[in-house]
Amino acid sequence: METRWQELKPDPDSVTPLYLQLARKLADSIQAGVWSAGEALPSERALSEALGVSRITSRKAIALLVEQGLIKRTQGAGSFITPRLEDPLSQLTGFSEMLRRRGFTPSSQWLSREIVPANRAEVIQLGLSPAAAVARLRRLRLADDVVMAVEHSTFPAALIPDPSAIGDSLYAYLDKRGLSIVRALQHFRAVNATEEIAGRMGIETGEALLLITRIGFTTDQRAIELTDTYCRNDYYDFVAELRR
Repeated sequence: METRWQELKPDPDSVTPLYLQLARKLADSIQAGVWSAGEALPSERALSEALGVSRITSRKAIALLVEQGLIKRTQGAGSFITPRLEDPLSQLTGFSEMLRRRGFTPSSQWLSREIVPANRAEVIQLGLSPAAAVARLRRLRLADDVVMAVEHSTFPAALIPDPSAIGDSLYAYLDKRGLSIVRALQHFRAVNATEEIAGRMGIETGEALLLITRIGFTTDQRAIELTDTYCRNDYYDFVAELRR
C-alpha cells in the first residue's frame, strides 16, 4: 500500500468515529489533488488491512464520499476518483481552456448545428428583430471522455452564417472572426434532468442538474451569445471569492 494511503490512518483514540476520520482525510486529499481524476481506489479489503480498520469502516467512509460525489462506484470495476471541475465565477474562460488548465483533455460532440428562425426568448435576450434567424448549436462537453455538460447555444445567424465551420472551441472560432466574448452575465438555477438530457449524460431521469444561462457580450457591448449549459452536479464546482 502506498505511503499516501498510510497518511489516512485514523486515530483510534479520537472521539470522532473512525469512518468519519477516514472520509475527511481522504476528501481533503482528493480536493488537494493528491489523486488524479479517474484513478482507481484499492479494494475495501486492501484499504482496511493497510490502515488497520475494519472493512465496515472502510465501506462507510467510501460510501460517504460516493454520496458527496468525490468517488464514483462502477459495477464490476471498483471505485474511482471522480473528475471535478472548479470554475471561478469571476473569470470568463472557455470550457476547453478551463479544462486544459486543470489537466483534463477537452472534447465536444456536436448534436446539431442549424440556422433557424429566432424564438421569442432569443429575440428578447439578443435584441433581434422578430423575423431574425439564429445559429442554434447543441453539443456535449466532455472531459477525458466523460460527459460533463449538455450545451445549447444561440447566436445571430448574421455572425455565424455557417455553423458547420466551428471546430471544437466555439470561443476560438469567435476570436478568429473578431467576435470575442469579453463580458458575460450568468444565471444559475437547479433543474431536473429530462429524459433526453439524462440519456446523453448517462444519468437517471429527474436527477438534479445545475443550469447555467449565459449572455455573452462583445467589446462594443453587443449581446451575441445566449447559452444554456446543463451541468452534472457530481462533477462541477463553482467557486466565488468574496471580499469585504
